[in-house]
Amino acid sequence: MLSAAAVLPFRASGPARRGFWTLVRKIIHIDCDCFYAAIEMRDDPRLAGRAVAVGGAAERRGVIATCNYEARAFGVRSAMPTRNALRLCPDLLILKPRMDAYREASRQIHAILRDYSELIEPLSLDEAYLEVTDSLHFAGSATRIAEDIRRRVAADVGITVSAGVAPNKFLAKIASDWNKPDGLFVIRPEQVEGFVATLPVARLHGVGKVTAERLKRLGIEHCSQLREWDRLALVREFGSFGERLWSLARGVDERAVQVEHRRQSVSVENTFDADLPDLAACQAQLPQLLEQLQRRMARLEADYRAEKPFVKLKFHDFSQTTLEQAGAGFALDNYRLLLAAAFARGGKPVRLLGVGIRLRQLRGEHEQLELFGRD
Repeated sequence: MLSAAAVLPFRASGPARRGFWTLVRKIIHIDCDCFYAAIEMRDDPRLAGRAVAVGGAAERRGVIATCNYEARAFGVRSAMPTRNALRLCPDLLILKPRMDAYREASRQIHAILRDYSELIEPLSLDEAYLEVTDSLHFAGSATRIAEDIRRRVAADVGITVSAGVAPNKFLAKIASDWNKPDGLFVIRPEQVEGFVATLPVARLHGVGKVTAERLKRLGIEHCSQLREWDRLALVREFGSFGERLWSLARGVDERAVQVEHRRQSVSVENTFDADLPDLAACQAQLPQLLEQLQRRMARLEADYRAEKPFVKLKFHDFSQTTLEQAGAGFALDNYRLLLAAAFARGGKPVRLLGVGIRLRQLRGEHEQLELFGRD
C-alpha cells in the first residue's frame, strides 16, 4: 500500500493522459565527491591543500582514476593519461589505488542508505540511486532524507557526498552534479518542465559526443528546441533512440530503480608500457590475457552463463573499438579471429588490449559453465 505522501497532486506529463493523476516517484542519486582521492585525504591529513590524484604511474603509461578539486583546477581529469596530468600540474601527487579501503568506505555508505530504503541501485563503489517514495522517514520528505544521508556519511565515513532529488533517475543524476562538491539540489515535480527546457541536450542520458554533434547540426542544442520536433520525426532521424529523446526532452524517464544488479560481462585488459606495433604483437598477448580471464570466470557465481566473446582495443591515438560475436566459442583461436577483425578497424599501434565474455544470468537454472574447452 502506498503512503499518502507518495501521491502528489499534479498532472502527468509525457505519455500519460492529460488530467490523469499519477504516482510520482521520489528518487535520490548519491555521488561521492572525488571518492578515491577523498579517502586518501581523509586517511592522511598532510594531503590537505595539495593537488592529489589516484592512478597509475606515468612511466607505466598509467591513467588518472580520480583527482581532488585542487588538481582539477589545473585541468586534470579522470581517465587522463598520468603523463598528461603531470604536464598540467607538475606538483601533482600520484597515489596508488587502495581498493580495500575504498570498498570498506563504500560498504559503510551503502549500510547508511539501507537505513532509509531497500530500493537501492548501486552504480559503482561511489554512486547509487535509492527510491524513497514509500519511506516513512522525515514524514516522507526525500529532501530531508538526502540531507540526513549526507550528514551521516560526513560524520561516519569522513568524506562528503553530493545528492540530487527528483521524480526520476535521469533528473536525479543531473541534480546530484548541479551543486558539486558537497551539495544538494532538488528538482520538484512542478519544476521539471521549466528545468528541462533550458537543459543542454548534451546532458541527456544516452547522448554522447557523436549524437550531440548530430543534434547540433540539426539546430538542436537545448531541450526547448528538441521539443519542437514531433515523436515520429525524431524516430525517423535517430531510430528507436528518437523515442527516448522525445521523452527526456519532456523530463520523462520511467526506468525503475533496479535492486538486483546483474553482471553483464567479465573481462581483463592491459595497458602496455610500449605500444604493440602490429597484429602479431597483439596476438602474442592473448594466451596470458585469456588465462587471467579464465581465473575470473571461475570465481563467478554459478547462475551466469557465457554468451559472447569480445575483444577491446585502444590504439595509440586513444581511439578504441570493441568487437564481439554471438555463437562464437571461447577458445584461443576464436579470440584470434576477433582480434584480427578488430585490429583491421584501426590498423595502428595498440596501447591497450582487453578480452572478455558477455554473460547471461540464469534465473533458477543450474547450468555448468564450459569455457576455453572444445567448441
